[in-house]
Amino acid sequence: MRKFTLLCVLALAACGAPPPPTGMSSGQQSRPKISTPTSGNLAQFRSVVASVRPVAERECRSRTSNVNCDFRIVVDDRPGRPANAFQSIDQQGRPVLAFNLALIAEVRNGDELAFVMGHEAAHHISGHLDRQRNNAMAGAILLGGLAAMTGASQGAVQNATDLGAGLGSRTYSKDYELEADALGTIITRRAGYDPVRGAAFFTQIADPGDRFLGTHPPNARRIETVRRVDAGLRAGR
Repeated sequence: MRKFTLLCVLALAACGAPPPPTGMSSGQQSRPKISTPTSGNLAQFRSVVASVRPVAERECRSRTSNVNCDFRIVVDDRPGRPANAFQSIDQQGRPVLAFNLALIAEVRNGDELAFVMGHEAAHHISGHLDRQRNNAMAGAILLGGLAAMTGASQGAVQNATDLGAGLGSRTYSKDYELEADALGTIITRRAGYDPVRGAAFFTQIADPGDRFLGTHPPNARRIETVRRVDAGLRAGR
C-alpha cells in the first residue's frame, strides 16, 4: 500500500492512511500545472466540511441500514499531485473522503468544493465500492472460467481473469458517476450550496466523451443530471 501523510481536518479522528484511490474520482484527469492552496483555500475547505459533512451523514443514515455513516474527511498533502478527490474505507470500516492539495486550490468557490464533497459522499451512500468490487469479481470469474475451459495455460487464464476483472469494474462505472452526481446534488443543496454552480467544476477537467467502457460519462450529461435533480428539489418534488 502506498503511504502518504494525511492532515486531519477539523480535529477529526487520528489519521491513518486510507487505501489508494479506487477509480471513483471526481478530478481524475491530470493537469499540466499543479496548484498550491492558500490559507484562504484551506479556510474555505474547513467551512465546507463543517456544512456538508453533517448533511451527508444524515442522508446516509436515512437512506441506508447497517452502514457506517461517520465520514472521516482528510487531506492528502503529497506535493505535486494533480487535482483529485476520492472515497474509500479505512481499516476500521469508516468511510473516508480524501481531497488533495491541488483540488482544494483549484476549485473556484465553495459551491464547487461542496459539490465534489457531496459527490464523493454519495459514492459511499450508494454502495458503489462494493458494487464495483462485485462486478469485477463476476467479470474475473466469467472470463477466467471460459479461458480455463479451453485448456489455456495458467498464464493465459490469469490474463483472462485480470481482463475480466477490469471489464467488470467498468461495466456500470458511468451509471455510478451519474448516481453520485444526482445524490451529490441533493447533499450540496441541503448543505446550503448551489449544486448547479458547483457542477461547473466539470468545465475545468477534460471531457471524457462517451467512450465505450470509459469510467466517466460526458461532462454535458453530468451537468444535465445536476440541473434536472436540482430543479426538482427547488420545485419541491
